[in-house]
Amino acid sequence: MALGKFDGIHIGHRRLLEEILSRSHSLAACVFTFDPPPAVLFGCSDGRELTTREEKRLLFARMGVDILIEFPMNPVTAAMAPETFARDILAGQMQARFLAAGTDLSFGARGVGDAALLRRMGPELGFDVKTIDKVCVDGEEVSSTLVRARVEAGDMESVERLLGMPYLIAGEVVRGRQVGRTLGFPTVNVLPGEDKLLPPNGVYFSQVRCGEKLYRAISNVGCKPTVTDERVMGVESYLYDFAGDLYGKQVEVSLRSFRRPERRFDSLEALRRQLEDDIAAGARWHSMEEGHSMEEEHSK
Repeated sequence: MALGKFDGIHIGHRRLLEEILSRSHSLAACVFTFDPPPAVLFGCSDGRELTTREEKRLLFARMGVDILIEFPMNPVTAAMAPETFARDILAGQMQARFLAAGTDLSFGARGVGDAALLRRMGPELGFDVKTIDKVCVDGEEVSSTLVRARVEAGDMESVERLLGMPYLIAGEVVRGRQVGRTLGFPTVNVLPGEDKLLPPNGVYFSQVRCGEKLYRAISNVGCKPTVTDERVMGVESYLYDFAGDLYGKQVEVSLRSFRRPERRFDSLEALRRQLEDDIAAGARWHSMEEGHSMEEEHSK
């Protein structure tokens, strides 16, 4: 069992997951997390997460996790003594045999439960505990707080290094105003929930996954001020080399690199010309990325 909040599922979290997945030949691999996160329950967070509940379920299943526990956080469970939590929940209900946790793990009343407490109780309760040290990238400890700051700055390349994957926005394709189609650039539209942390409004080079297919794309995050005054946040993506209908399909939009801020244009014609420039720039960026990927493969 890996314990933690797992907001973002960054490369530090992935170290925890590697520990439990390496033992999955003899034990079920379980992730134990909290819903809502403690910071939300205690009013220390605005509720926006790097990875939504649905995205966590998607990613954990893809990684090979057998069981996902979304432990309900409320005033009663938050007040549980950490010893009671370890004895009744982890050992009693979950029958844990091996626990992996970060050095900053906290649980139970006032957050006083930690990995050291689990190690002390482990022999009595029948489980081993392994503490995973923080992972550093470019001299900084990787944390959800650091990832959040980079997302809010729009530094998607840094976010990708910290997560070990591009920043993901998953959702169902909905019908938009069809403006892109009338301009000759049909798009797919996803409306993220209010619980999803989004980077600054603007245009991003991206990728869109639908099922097993991955498309090169360019995406706009924002409210499309040229065509509407409604303040509805959406992610609208133009897919290269695609023709078809994805309405109602579940897709994953991965934001790879910031192109330009969102802005209002004086006319639809001005918007169309800008879209042509953005799409051409995106094609060049994707070609360069694919070239770099091929070079890296050859170097291995």
